[in-house]
Amino acid sequence: MEKITPDMGIMEVVEKWPIAAEVLMEQGMGCLGCAAAHFESIGEGAAAHGMDVDALMEALNAAIAESAGQSNSRSQLGTAVFSRLSNG
Repeated sequence: MEKITPDMGIMEVVEKWPIAAEVLMEQGMGCLGCAAAHFESIGEGAAAHGMDVDALMEALNAAIAESAGQSNSRSQLGTAVFSRLSNG
């Protein structure tokens, strides 16, 4: 299974795994709609917000592992959050 790494782009991750949007906001990175989210990596964004990158990676990878192959309400919420942020 593919994993999220700190060098991956924020929007790249959210597009591939919509559940990541919810996790990022829960962890304190609520500016997914800002311009920086389009060019910053997860690691850069976490550092800018004073977040523990390792803890964030653990939370993100746990969420995508949990949602892999499942259609659950958390995954659907992540998709809805990403859709709302992408559309302005």
